[in-house]
Amino acid sequence: MLATTILVDQTPVCVVRPTDRKDLDRFVRNAKALLLAGNEQAKISHRSASDDEAAKWHKAFALHTVWAGSDDGFFGIPL
Repeated sequence: MLATTILVDQTPVCVVRPTDRKDLDRFVRNAKALLLAGNEQAKISHRSASDDEAAKWHKAFALHTVWAGSDDGFFGIPL
């Protein structure tokens, strides 16, 4: 999948790059408490990352790989 922006109440929170829809759903489910930060009424959604958001993800991934990080060990970044 392409870089995907996670939104909480339409505010971008992080950019992730899941391998498939199942991976994205698992992330949202497992990170729900962190993403909502105590606001149980908030709504979590996602969309394709903008060019700027995708560029931030790619820069962070490049830094991760320079430090000998594996492709599988990198998922996303906060915005």
